[in-house]
Amino acid sequence: MPGRESVRPEKIQRVDRVRSTLVQRPITALVGVRGVPASALQKMRRELRDRGHPIVVAPNSTIRHAIETATQERPALAPLLEQVTDQTAVLSAEGNPFSLYQELARTRSPTPARGGEIAPKDIEVPAGTTSFKPGPIVGELQHAGFPAAIEKGKVVLKKDTIIVKAGQPISREVAGLLTRMDIFPLEVGLDLRALVDGTTFYAPEVLSVDLDARRNDVFRAYRGAIGLALAIAYPTKLTAPLLIGKAHRQALAVAVAAGYPTKETLPHLLARAVREAHAVEGLKGK
Repeated sequence: MPGRESVRPEKIQRVDRVRSTLVQRPITALVGVRGVPASALQKMRRELRDRGHPIVVAPNSTIRHAIETATQERPALAPLLEQVTDQTAVLSAEGNPFSLYQELARTRSPTPARGGEIAPKDIEVPAGTTSFKPGPIVGELQHAGFPAAIEKGKVVLKKDTIIVKAGQPISREVAGLLTRMDIFPLEVGLDLRALVDGTTFYAPEVLSVDLDARRNDVFRAYRGAIGLALAIAYPTKLTAPLLIGKAHRQALAVAVAAGYPTKETLPHLLARAVREAHAVEGLKGK
């Protein structure tokens, strides 16, 4: 960074403010804000700030200078420099980085393409009946690559079709038709680029975990472990009460089967005797 004496005070203050955000909490993240309307971004910033996750939007040059300065205090932030591209914001937080990823993912929502954007993934149009009325629209669809036809007076798409492959530009023609079909291939919202938790760097694909599915996996493993421990009679703090209960039920069943009278078996033995007596009484009437 140029000598501080040759830089305007407001620029120095801006860098210092971003640097403070980078180091003030254990979790530091870079977030893409491309395409987020100003009003929506302000609302997201307020909500994140209220949850203890302040977010600062600044020019990329300011963010780079702030990271370079902050790495003297937190060297683990250095890999974030490569992620300062396009429109970027800095976010700081505490807690679980996986939960933070999910929190940011919830800010994203589908949005229509306008033409000229790069498809983030394959845009597939399903086969079936459309809402279009027969007419010139069939030619427009076919010209744009949609497998359109008229069947029984309705415009249909004959088969599932990938109309734009991931990484390819979306033409204005295709974008307009997708919007008319209520297909919104893009997303708008906060896009987590990278995150540093303490000294650990996380790429977004590492944090993209279905937490509910992982919790279910842990619960299934817990139940399986308990079942195995009970099957082999392995005593632990958790299984001991279950093993004692199982042993009690088995002992009671053996005692009842053998007709052994105790305080616990007598009700069962008497109930069995009554059932057998009714059965014998029923045989006499035949």
